[in-house]
Amino acid sequence: MLDRSNDTSLSALLQRRVPGYTLEAAFYTSDEIFAADMEAIFEKHWLFVGVEPDVPEPGDVMTVEIGTNSVLILRDDDMQIRAYHNVCRHRGARLVLEEKATVGNLVCRYHSWTYNLDGDLIHAEHMGEGFDRSCHGLKPVHVRSLEGLIFICLAEDPPEDFDEMARVMGPYIAPHNLRDTKVAYQHDLIEPGNWKLTMENNRECYHCGANHPELTVPLFAYGFGFAPEELDEVERQNAERYGCMVTDSHSAWEAQGIPSRCQEHLDDMVTGYRTERLPLDGAGESHTLDTKAASRKRLGTLPSDKMGALHFWTQPNSWHHFMGDHAVTFSVIPIDANHSLLRTKWLVHKDAVEGVDYDLENLIGVWMATNQQDSDLVGYCQKGARSSAYQPGPYSPHTEMLVEKFCNWYIKRMRAHVQPGRSADAA
Repeated sequence: MLDRSNDTSLSALLQRRVPGYTLEAAFYTSDEIFAADMEAIFEKHWLFVGVEPDVPEPGDVMTVEIGTNSVLILRDDDMQIRAYHNVCRHRGARLVLEEKATVGNLVCRYHSWTYNLDGDLIHAEHMGEGFDRSCHGLKPVHVRSLEGLIFICLAEDPPEDFDEMARVMGPYIAPHNLRDTKVAYQHDLIEPGNWKLTMENNRECYHCGANHPELTVPLFAYGFGFAPEELDEVERQNAERYGCMVTDSHSAWEAQGIPSRCQEHLDDMVTGYRTERLPLDGAGESHTLDTKAASRKRLGTLPSDKMGALHFWTQPNSWHHFMGDHAVTFSVIPIDANHSLLRTKWLVHKDAVEGVDYDLENLIGVWMATNQQDSDLVGYCQKGARSSAYQPGPYSPHTEMLVEKFCNWYIKRMRAHVQPGRSADAA
């Protein structure tokens, strides 16, 4: 029989992927596979890129870089969110060079072609009598807001199941009223690893106890799996206490009209997602070291500060935590095979005043520490994947089952890409 174990083509790697094990090294280190990831995943799927408070007023513009594509996200004069390719239709110059700007119109600094906020070309000198401005508007990008979370899709025909995710997730996120918040702080961290390692690391808490002393003050690691037979008596009692807390909290929150129970479609939808509202330890109010609310201004229509933390994950590039007093959003943007951008935003009520209603260091402290710890761990894994000694290792069936679902989703989407006749359904 022909030995295909040394075949490192994408098709061969996808074909021989062993469920329940980490991916082969090339998935994390190969420039060719990285290029395929960008084409098959980041140019075809819905990506989380920001929040409506990034562009709060008409004329506010944000740029997002996805591989070689630059995208403008702006608010038009009717307060609608729009997205366009950041490319002048004359000779291709970038229109906006800053990450954030406020404009009346979009004016190319090269030859002053000018576009309004609807993307129409409204001024272009010296183009002759036969020139038709209406044929040279900005190229639109699909954009959707899910209760204030902004998603874009670069594909001509985006996945249609976004509507189903929005139908389910809307009632979970709506009570936090993200449109009535502001970005208190943004932090960009370049992680020394492939984007998939960043996502895999996020999808489990197996590593939390040994690596996240700040995060595990408010967060129960039990919420993300454990091996019951390995617990000592104290750990068993704590796990049982947590299980009862989840059941009781879900019942109490849902009685108040706050959806809380788990919804999981991580690998059976093209636009995969997971959500659940989970109780927090201590005061149970927020992701802070004292577990109390970091901001005095409560979000939205929530009835109490003690609302635990709603987590929301989307494939391929985001996770979020929504609490009574603030929200934290995370997006992962690949840079190259060995580096990724982790962008974190902390949102507070739009009327909250720094130094009066919240202390910034207290607000961001837990996740600033946790992000750096995770970045270090991702870097260790990236170095290991480049070693000749690396081989796929087994996932824990108790604590890494959601990592497996991420990898399962990824493999299915890549197989659909390299085998065009394959069903586009991720199931």
